[in-house]
Amino acid sequence: MQQDGVETSGGSFREVETDTVEPDTRKVRMSVVIKDSPELCFGVNPFNPHSARPTDLIGGTSKKELRRRLGQSCPRVPGVYGMLDRHGRLIYVGKSKSLRSRLGSYFADSNADEKGGRIIENTRAILWETQPSDFAALVREQQLIRRFSPRWNVQGVPKRQRPVYLCLGRVPAMFFLTAEPPADCVAVEGPFHGAGRMKRAVDSLNKVFRLRDCGQKQVFHFAEQLELFSMEYRPGCLRFEVGTCSGPCAAGCTRSDYDLQVNAAESFLDGFNDEPLAMMREQFARAMKHQQYELAGRAHHTVKSLEYVERKLKLLASARRRFTFIYAVPGYDGCGIWYLIHSGEIADAIAAPRSNRVDSDLEVKLREWSAMTQKQLQRGHGLYPYTLPLVASWFRKNRSELDQAFPIADAAKHFRKVKQSA
Repeated sequence: MQQDGVETSGGSFREVETDTVEPDTRKVRMSVVIKDSPELCFGVNPFNPHSARPTDLIGGTSKKELRRRLGQSCPRVPGVYGMLDRHGRLIYVGKSKSLRSRLGSYFADSNADEKGGRIIENTRAILWETQPSDFAALVREQQLIRRFSPRWNVQGVPKRQRPVYLCLGRVPAMFFLTAEPPADCVAVEGPFHGAGRMKRAVDSLNKVFRLRDCGQKQVFHFAEQLELFSMEYRPGCLRFEVGTCSGPCAAGCTRSDYDLQVNAAESFLDGFNDEPLAMMREQFARAMKHQQYELAGRAHHTVKSLEYVERKLKLLASARRRFTFIYAVPGYDGCGIWYLIHSGEIADAIAAPRSNRVDSDLEVKLREWSAMTQKQLQRGHGLYPYTLPLVASWFRKNRSELDQAFPIADAAKHFRKVKQSA
């Protein structure tokens, strides 16, 4: 095996070559396959307390060539991978417990007409970065998708499956959906999947809490605003007249009245207010009683949408309340990691101790963690708020992993345990 490499800001990059190729069929070098690529590695990983992990890359001018080289060099260990097109652009990022098995599945004949088959048809190079565990790979995958937004991750899926965030914000505040939440929102939750049902949920939420849903170009007039001349403002839509909007555009409420409605909406996001579901279920029952089946059908779809949103919100709220601990994750290569989970979010990470002795650096770090976790985080106030859904989903699907979690105060008791399992 022969390797050429260059150093990058995120670690080392290794171009994988083989010596088993006849001279007349020698591979096109990576400098040709990815000559326009701005990135030869995945960059810095804020949750990797060990030395930077190398990125391996293979390339070829055909799918057959890529598949053969993959079988020669890709390991069967956890990690993340990226697909590059003929121009060197990163078009897809994924993760797996076994990189070789997952990447090999893209070349299966049964996958030809699926999303994976379409991705591999556009791929000219594959790069991967091993990770010490499946959880580390999951966290790394989320980072890379957020950082690079590869088109097959954010655009290459059916519209109904694209992740969206439920936001409460803008001025005056309202519920709306976005693929990338803005920073100045009152509250952001998600991601949720299913654009159609989320649109129905947002429409219902704005109506139940009597929040506006008009554009930002609409001029707003609250009842307490003083005017030189008495004027009667016309509402911008019919919602004020039918009682599903507070009417901030037509002086139908004061600013404080509207803020009370926003607070009630925020309590729904915190999982403490089931008013929207109760109202829609009542509307469904009333429509069925009067044999208004078309109205009942619409109400039924809205109820299902709100039930999905409520389940997800309760899952996230539960993670915020319950998950504050150290999560010790052993690594297949000895690179175990202790993750600090604070109010359901990943807050920090250190290399798992390899002895049962508490050194001074570790003592300092544990004191920092203890001080950091004295107060429960409010929604989205951590450094990495986007990790909350990942953590909540991980422990819901892998309940036995909670056996690897322990309070910060009990850290010293777990040194020997971590050493044995690393």
